[in-house]
Amino acid sequence: MTVGVMFKTVSEACNLACDYCYYSRVGGDPRHARTIPLPLLERFMRDYMSHVQGSATFAWQGGEPLLAGIEFFEQVVKLEAQYAPDHTILSNGLQTNGILLNERWVEFFQQYRFLLGVSVDGPEAIHDQRRVDRGNQGSFKRVMRGIDYLRRSHVEFNILTVVHRNNVKRARELFEFYRSEGFDWIQLIPAMDFLAQEPDRPGVYEITAQEYGEFLCETFDLWYNGGTPSVSVRFFDNVLQRYLGLEPEQCTLQELCPPTLVVEQNGDVYPCDFFLNKEWCLGNIATDCLDVLLHSEAYARFRQLKPALPSQCRDCQWRAVCQGGCPRNRVDRFEDTPSADYFCEAYQMFFAHAHSRMDQLRRRLATRHAPGTTQPIILVE
Repeated sequence: MTVGVMFKTVSEACNLACDYCYYSRVGGDPRHARTIPLPLLERFMRDYMSHVQGSATFAWQGGEPLLAGIEFFEQVVKLEAQYAPDHTILSNGLQTNGILLNERWVEFFQQYRFLLGVSVDGPEAIHDQRRVDRGNQGSFKRVMRGIDYLRRSHVEFNILTVVHRNNVKRARELFEFYRSEGFDWIQLIPAMDFLAQEPDRPGVYEITAQEYGEFLCETFDLWYNGGTPSVSVRFFDNVLQRYLGLEPEQCTLQELCPPTLVVEQNGDVYPCDFFLNKEWCLGNIATDCLDVLLHSEAYARFRQLKPALPSQCRDCQWRAVCQGGCPRNRVDRFEDTPSADYFCEAYQMFFAHAHSRMDQLRRRLATRHAPGTTQPIILVE
């Protein structure tokens, strides 16, 4: 099976102090940023690449991964090329707040075809309410300066927006901002205070399911654009893939959590970046090979979480597209009996609101494929 790898490049170290971010309250001092030791990284790359067939995908996150420095990433791409089998397609994605981007960085990203995600929560007045530095100064102007570097060098990037109490009721303002800036690739994630390193405590959610559902419906109306969407919103695109009978790439809409390894700066490995605690540690790349990590008892337990659907999911008319959402959001996931995703109401609102238009898009797009190439799902008639 193909296993994606996410590196927590500098663990929680970050040069911002966004108040909704867990890492900003557990340290995260950029002056103490440490990367995974290169000998350890090389050991892992050698082992991982020996299992690769055709492609290898890496994601670099943080904290703020650019704190690792460009010299670190120059070593990364060197190791990837050194150990990848011939004709392997190498893909690197990196999530950044954009502040440290400059000409040298974007030249590197352009040369090695990195795909960047840049965190922007909306226009300046919205963004600067929450995405601040340690001096409580807004970061919008510095982020947009970094984006300008990406544009000039034609580096591919998308925008990640956290939906929180300050923007959840401002969907139109957000969408008009995306259009005015020419942001054509958007990801939306609801804010949650998910204490990933405290296994006995569930997440605390900043917005209600009702609020998120209304936000998704209003954003969908803007995205649909009379049947000719011109902006990619990842969640909507993935729902449409389900309608077309295709496998979505977004993990929350897949039947099983995709095989992924999350590697911390100290070499500890986890199955998901929302399950970073001792209970879910698969091992450490200093001592454990890939086969041991993927066949660990913790990994087997994790892979059983998503398909263990509660009764309300098993009987739901939207199950074929939703697949029960994300295990991290199940309200009682710390109990023996699983419950529905916290945002279940939001998703049901959205699916009912969008169904007829999604089905119209499905019929239109299906005519472009040869007969029999897709098996579209039928939800409601």
